[in-house]
Amino acid sequence: MDHGENNITVVDENGNEQLCEVLFTFDSEEFGKSYVLYYPVGAEDNDDEEIEIHASAFTPSEDNEDGELMPIETDEEWDMIEEMLETFLAEQDEE
Repeated sequence: MDHGENNITVVDENGNEQLCEVLFTFDSEEFGKSYVLYYPVGAEDNDDEEIEIHASAFTPSEDNEDGELMPIETDEEWDMIEEMLETFLAEQDEE
């Protein structure tokens, strides 16, 4: 995972790169991991489609210049991520 200020480049299993915008990141003491929620750059420009938000666990590198994305492994993690996303979106609606 390479990232700029609010963007990351995600490489899929076929080696294809996709520039994504970071929605937000957070740490979970319960699972001892950091998580990132992101979506493809340009997705917000298409009003006809719902934006597909992706989530991954990640390990930042020592220099914080890049890191490694890892899949979410358990239903408990997904439940916690969905709760964090709902809270984030509710806060955004209030602003």
